[in-house]
Amino acid sequence: MPAPRLLDQVRTTARLRHLSLKTEKAYVHQIKRFILYHGKKHPAEMAEGHIREYLSYLAVERNVSASTQNVALAALLFLYRDVLKQKLDRVEDVERARSPGMCP
Repeated sequence: MPAPRLLDQVRTTARLRHLSLKTEKAYVHQIKRFILYHGKKHPAEMAEGHIREYLSYLAVERNVSASTQNVALAALLFLYRDVLKQKLDRVEDVERARSPGMCP
């Protein structure tokens, strides 16, 4: 029997951790966008630099809100820590999204 697909593993792990369905869907969406952003490269082949690049892209190019960027970070940390069982170093030097109403 083939191994479950990555996003199915994410869903299963989210349910085992008793995350809400809304959180599960948000995490799957963000993980899918992360994979597509990096040309469908498997996350096991990527590390902190790829996460940093993606989060900065969200803030600078996509101009997302700070909460969206935080959800993306939480989803990616969940993916690496709980699904892939890979230890990550600190993800630092990320261009942070500005909350609405903040002045530059």
